Amino acid sequence: MTNKYHTVFYTGVTSSLWDRVGEHREKLYPRSFTSRYNIYKLVYFENYHSIEEAIEREKQVKKYSRRKKLALIEQLNATFSDLYYTL
Repeated sequence: MTNKYHTVFYTGVTSSLWDRVGEHREKLYPRSFTSRYNIYKLVYFENYHSIEEAIEREKQVKKYSRRKKLALIEQLNATFSDLYYTL
Protein backbone atom coordinates (compact mmCIF):
# COMPACT_ATOMS: atom_id res chain seq x y z
CA MET A 1 0.00 0.00 0.00
CA THR A 2 1.08 3.58 -0.48
CA ASN A 3 -0.04 7.18 -0.10
CA LYS A 4 -1.23 9.68 -2.71
CA TYR A 5 2.28 10.60 -3.86
CA HIS A 6 3.80 7.10 -3.57
CA THR A 7 6.42 8.34 -1.13
CA VAL A 8 5.81 5.73 1.58
CA PHE A 9 5.14 2.01 1.28
CA TYR A 10 3.48 -0.40 3.69
CA THR A 11 3.75 -4.19 3.50
CA GLY A 12 1.60 -6.49 5.60
CA VAL A 13 -0.09 -9.88 5.84
CA THR A 14 -3.76 -10.61 6.36
CA SER A 15 -6.28 -13.39 5.90
CA SER A 16 -8.86 -10.90 4.59
CA LEU A 17 -7.36 -8.33 2.25
CA TRP A 18 -10.65 -6.52 1.56
CA ASP A 19 -11.33 -6.02 5.28
CA ARG A 20 -7.77 -5.08 6.20
CA VAL A 21 -7.39 -2.52 3.41
CA GLY A 22 -10.76 -1.09 4.44
CA GLU A 23 -9.45 -0.62 7.98
CA HIS A 24 -6.42 1.24 6.65
CA ARG A 25 -8.55 3.41 4.37
CA GLU A 26 -10.90 4.31 7.23
CA LYS A 27 -7.96 4.98 9.58
CA LEU A 28 -9.52 2.64 12.11
CA TYR A 29 -6.31 2.79 14.17
CA PRO A 30 -5.36 6.50 14.27
CA ARG A 31 -1.88 5.92 15.72
CA SER A 32 -0.91 3.25 13.19
CA PHE A 33 1.80 3.70 10.56
CA THR A 34 -0.74 3.73 7.75
CA SER A 35 -2.86 6.40 9.45
CA ARG A 36 0.10 8.65 10.29
CA TYR A 37 1.40 8.53 6.70
CA ASN A 38 -2.00 8.62 4.96
CA ILE A 39 -1.48 5.22 3.36
CA TYR A 40 -4.75 4.13 1.77
CA LYS A 41 -3.99 2.95 -1.76
CA LEU A 42 -3.60 -0.75 -2.55
CA VAL A 43 -1.13 -0.93 -5.45
CA TYR A 44 0.16 -4.51 -5.17
CA PHE A 45 -0.73 -7.81 -3.54
CA GLU A 46 0.10 -11.48 -3.72
CA ASN A 47 -1.98 -14.49 -2.68
CA TYR A 48 -0.63 -17.51 -0.79
CA HIS A 49 -2.13 -20.82 0.28
CA SER A 50 -0.67 -20.71 3.78
CA ILE A 51 -0.04 -17.96 6.31
CA GLU A 52 3.49 -19.27 6.77
CA GLU A 53 4.28 -18.66 3.10
CA ALA A 54 2.72 -15.20 3.27
CA ILE A 55 4.72 -14.21 6.35
CA GLU A 56 7.95 -15.42 4.76
CA ARG A 57 7.24 -13.33 1.65
CA GLU A 58 6.32 -10.29 3.75
CA LYS A 59 9.67 -10.46 5.53
CA GLN A 60 11.44 -10.70 2.18
CA VAL A 61 9.63 -7.71 0.64
CA LYS A 62 10.11 -5.56 3.75
CA LYS A 63 13.87 -5.92 3.28
CA TYR A 64 13.71 -4.69 -0.34
CA SER A 65 15.13 -1.32 -1.25
CA ARG A 66 12.74 1.38 -2.41
CA ARG A 67 13.93 0.81 -5.98
CA LYS A 68 13.20 -2.91 -5.79
CA LYS A 69 9.73 -2.30 -4.29
CA LEU A 70 8.93 0.14 -7.09
CA ALA A 71 10.04 -2.40 -9.71
CA LEU A 72 7.86 -5.07 -8.11
CA ILE A 73 4.79 -2.82 -8.14
CA GLU A 74 5.42 -1.57 -11.68
CA GLN A 75 5.50 -5.14 -13.05
CA LEU A 76 1.85 -5.58 -12.08
CA ASN A 77 0.55 -2.04 -11.83
CA ALA A 78 2.66 0.47 -13.77
CA THR A 79 0.14 3.28 -13.25
CA PHE A 80 -0.13 2.72 -9.48
CA SER A 81 -3.90 2.37 -9.78
CA ASP A 82 -5.79 1.63 -6.58
CA LEU A 83 -6.59 -2.10 -6.74
CA TYR A 84 -8.96 -2.11 -3.77
CA TYR A 85 -12.14 -2.20 -5.84
CA THR A 86 -10.79 -4.94 -8.11
CA LEU A 87 -10.62 -7.44 -5.23
